[in-house]
Amino acid sequence: MKVLLEIVPESYDIPFANEIILPQGLIGFAAYKRADLLYVSDQLPFLWMKLTGGPEAIQFIVIEPGGVVGGYDPEIFDSDAEHLGIKEPSEAMVLNIVTLLHQQPVEATVNLVGPIVVNRRTRIGRQLVISNYSRYSAHHSLVENTRAALCARTA
Repeated sequence: MKVLLEIVPESYDIPFANEIILPQGLIGFAAYKRADLLYVSDQLPFLWMKLTGGPEAIQFIVIEPGGVVGGYDPEIFDSDAEHLGIKEPSEAMVLNIVTLLHQQPVEATVNLVGPIVVNRRTRIGRQLVISNYSRYSAHHSLVENTRAALCARTA
C-alpha cells in the first residue's frame, strides 16, 4: 500500500475499453465529462480514475467494492438504472471513491453512499446516491483500526 502513496501516474496509455463517459460529471466536478481507469497490477484492488475535460486532469483512487467491502449491496433507483440503460445487475460496474486521510493508508475511507455506477456495455456512468444510503457511510473505514479495537476490548 505504501507504493500507492508514492506513485501517482503522471501519464499513461489508456486502452479505449477503460474510458468512461460521465455526461453529468461527478459531484463537485461537473466540467469533467470523461474518465479513464488505470489498472496497476501491484496496486489492486485500488484503481486510478483520471478525470478529463476540465481545466486540468484530476485523479482519484477508486475501488470496485466486491470482495473488498463485505456486505455492501447498493441499490439504485429505477430511474437511475433506466437513465444508464442498466437492465440487469451484471451490467453495472460500481466504483467507490477512496480518501486517504493524512496520507496514512490505515486511515483510508471509502464513499459507499455515492458510488459511480457505469453501464459496462455503453461505458456511460453517473455518480449517484444509492436508494439504501441509510445503511452505509460516506466515510467507511477500509482498514480496521486495531489500536481502537484493542482499547475498546480492554476498557
